[in-house]
Amino acid sequence: MEGSRRRQAGLGAIAGVLAAGAALGVGQLVAGLTGASGSPVVAVGELQIDFTPPWLKNFAINEFGSDDKLVLVCGILAVLAIFAAVIGVAATRRMAYGMAGIVVFAVVGLGAAATRPTANFPSLLPTLFAAAAAAVVLRILIPLTGPAVAGGAPPVRAARHARRELDVFGVPEAPDLPAPPDLPETGSGTRPPDLPGGAGWTAAGTGAGSGARSGAGTGARSGAVAPAGGGPRRPERRSFLGAGAATVAVAAGAGLAGRVLAERSSVTQARSHLHIPKPQQTVPALPNGVNLDVPGISPFITSNNNFYRVDTAIVLPQVDPSSWQLRIHGMVNREITLSFDELLKRPLLEDYVTLCCVSDPVEGPYIGNALWLGTKLGSLLREAGIQAGADQLLCTSVDGFTSGTPVQTVMDGRDALLAVAMNGQPLPVAHGFPVRMVVPGLYGYVSATKWVTDIEVTKFSQAYAYWAQRGWSQQAPIKTESRIDVPTGTYPLKPGRTAVAGVAWAQHKGIDAVHVRIDQGPWNEATLATVPGIDTWRQWVWYWDATKGNHLIECRATDKTGYTQTAVQEPPEPNGASGYPMIQVSVS
Repeated sequence: MEGSRRRQAGLGAIAGVLAAGAALGVGQLVAGLTGASGSPVVAVGELQIDFTPPWLKNFAINEFGSDDKLVLVCGILAVLAIFAAVIGVAATRRMAYGMAGIVVFAVVGLGAAATRPTANFPSLLPTLFAAAAAAVVLRILIPLTGPAVAGGAPPVRAARHARRELDVFGVPEAPDLPAPPDLPETGSGTRPPDLPGGAGWTAAGTGAGSGARSGAGTGARSGAVAPAGGGPRRPERRSFLGAGAATVAVAAGAGLAGRVLAERSSVTQARSHLHIPKPQQTVPALPNGVNLDVPGISPFITSNNNFYRVDTAIVLPQVDPSSWQLRIHGMVNREITLSFDELLKRPLLEDYVTLCCVSDPVEGPYIGNALWLGTKLGSLLREAGIQAGADQLLCTSVDGFTSGTPVQTVMDGRDALLAVAMNGQPLPVAHGFPVRMVVPGLYGYVSATKWVTDIEVTKFSQAYAYWAQRGWSQQAPIKTESRIDVPTGTYPLKPGRTAVAGVAWAQHKGIDAVHVRIDQGPWNEATLATVPGIDTWRQWVWYWDATKGNHLIECRATDKTGYTQTAVQEPPEPNGASGYPMIQVSVS
């Protein structure tokens, strides 16, 4: 009896997981059909990102890098699987418990979808259909796990269950006779086994002394009805396996169809056929010496594939250039709405600009330098006419993300761009295709809105952007910082002349000097690479006569304003990390 309960609970857990799989597949399919931004898992994941505290966000970025969202989704799926298994077990006791669990799932999914910045009615449909699919699968599979066989089960119910099993196996139905307290022994001298389900009677025709229908072959037929835990599985179990396999097939098919439908809306083809006009203002060829001959140092230009990506989008927005528009409004004299074709007809210029994420820790990887092509945002704002008192550009992405950019920074003459190309190619989708902002000298969360579609001219005192609402600084100029690329400290060094090299940055101020010291000794000035301007990082190298032992290497940068990088160690929140980069090395 206890074994039956455990088996039924195990099958119930499997049924719950299968119901969750069907829900995910159907949700993906409906999302593909309706054009919703994502499945219920995506909506829940984006909601979780919104409420992630800064320390946990930094931990995820530092530990998982660009895979942080994949880890998040896998975590959500794992929790969902556990929850689904619990629902399935509960449903074996009472179906109402399982349905209640599905209602909880639906409420969470609907709440997440409804609170997205771009929420509309189609956003709710994936979760609604997913919950309905889970309910259907649960109602089909749970009865096939077998009835509960509690010791006190009513005799009538047990008898009916036994008769159902006999019908399935083709055993002729015996008359409704009460079972005697002591059954006679069969012709073989043994008592016939009780039927599965604990019924207190046996089928007629199991032996010569059955007292009912008898005939040749009845003894063989009796072997089809075996005690629990022995012989062939119950027909319900076989039916469960078949229904479970069908559920897997439906879930996989629906999920695959949803992915195909989603890919139909992909802008990959539009991007590959996009023609970007030549810029009216080009950058000169890179000067000699911009890249130092040091193996392992970060190259001056970061390739598109290696450029860091940090954003809140689990599913990359697919924005077709033909439908893209930018609206500039708020505290302006004239509202402007611009199409992509109109943007490309404006004067375009190139510039090398280094972007840095505020989550980048000391020695971190979330920084890169690229050649950007776009039109000056300042010229558009002058056409709109900024009203007195406005000090913030509240910039909104197509997925609802917002950043607050200081008006003064954009209007002071630096190359603050509405960028359409990166390193000679149309923007990659992961980096904001078709249009993103690039403002030198500010951390990305206040300056580099991807997939930008709306700019409201306003005040910092009246509007708080996405990360400002979560405690980060509203205005975030990039700090003067540096990084040691080589040596890495991973492998022992050999004594003798050793290159210590890396990059330093102070966007829109420029790097004037980098110094290196060993074991907190005197500072030594490094050699700097040449740079085309003050908005990029700068390579540096210092050659050290390494001696045997363990050593600590530190560096610091000084920008062209005379400010020297501080030794004070601060975390990224709320306005960027600080401190000397340090590398422990062993020389042997």
